[in-house]
Amino acid sequence: MDEPLIDGAVPPERRYQVGSFGLKLNVLEWGDPQAVPIVLTHGMWDHARSFAVFAPLLARRHRVIAVDARGHGESEWAAHYGWFSDVLDIVNVLRGIGKPVYLIGHSKGGGQASDAARIAADLVVKLVNIDGFGPPVLAEPPPAADGLAQYLDQHRSLREHWRPYASLEELVERRLAQNPRLSRNWLRYFAFHGARRDNDGWRWKSDPYMAVGFGPWRPDWIGPSYAGIAMPMLAIVGSEHDTWGPLPETLLAERLGYVPDLHRCTIAGAGHFVHIEKPQETAAAVLDFLGA
Repeated sequence: MDEPLIDGAVPPERRYQVGSFGLKLNVLEWGDPQAVPIVLTHGMWDHARSFAVFAPLLARRHRVIAVDARGHGESEWAAHYGWFSDVLDIVNVLRGIGKPVYLIGHSKGGGQASDAARIAADLVVKLVNIDGFGPPVLAEPPPAADGLAQYLDQHRSLREHWRPYASLEELVERRLAQNPRLSRNWLRYFAFHGARRDNDGWRWKSDPYMAVGFGPWRPDWIGPSYAGIAMPMLAIVGSEHDTWGPLPETLLAERLGYVPDLHRCTIAGAGHFVHIEKPQETAAAVLDFLGA
């Protein structure tokens, strides 16, 4: 099957792997290798090619490096997934670059990029978080014994029952139900690069083990953690309500109130996937912040 095409998407100019705690992470690059680097981190169940329109806009001035998180895209699967495993993967990518970078993350990748910037402040000059400020609340976990049994039962069966879809179009419809603001054309491109075609159908490349959560992690830790961010941070949200955001303004302002050097931007006409719905406007806001 030929690769679906979307306006503005540019194939990565370079591709390689970075080792992190025994796993191989897939890395894509756009732009001049000698330019000031930007590192991009994606959200849950996404992959680095989701930046294929946004990254080339930044690459007009920068070396842009997008990483498939562990268990996503072309990166290797892990035995388990914890929040800070992903954070330390980002730190290892930063260390491998060999010079300070601008760090930009979306959704879960925005939250983890913020933690990576906090614990590796010497490696990050400026931070951009695109609607990655966490959920409003989480359901209370089940009692410890029941929760452990449920976790183990799920964990044993998830990969075994990672069912195929009959066609790429079924993957598009599945993702459209979660992200109704995104076009079928764009989701077709996203699914093509985020899935593989087996003999019995199409399967997402993402590891189903991630479905059992990141623990231990709670949303009420988010705001206080921002107090340790040493570099300027740009917080970007869209103006439109979407499945995954933005947070209510009172809660968002409370969390962002902990950031010592905060800059904010709202992209009109965009939902949670700000950089996909409005790539030109988002790139302009980011480049303006980085150049300030």
